[in-house]
Amino acid sequence: MTTDVLLYSTNWCPFCRRAKTLLKEKGVQWKELDIEADPVHRQAMTEASGRNTVPQIFINGTHVGGSDELFELDVRGELDKLLGRTPRAN
Repeated sequence: MTTDVLLYSTNWCPFCRRAKTLLKEKGVQWKELDIEADPVHRQAMTEASGRNTVPQIFINGTHVGGSDELFELDVRGELDKLLGRTPRAN
């Protein structure tokens, strides 16, 4: 199963780096759109998420929120399920 992960970010955002670190640790590839490099990305992010802060993360087209929400999903074991992986043992 291929998982589609889209991350709206900026290059200076510590929360974006935190989210990318978690995704990298899980071996997940993602598509990253820098909202400062292209205003079209900012507009698309705001329309899709209803938020104007970064990061905004989408998994398989579903908005999961920002960095805090991503980590909360991981703590609850739900992130692995969204990514199509077997949840890790605690």
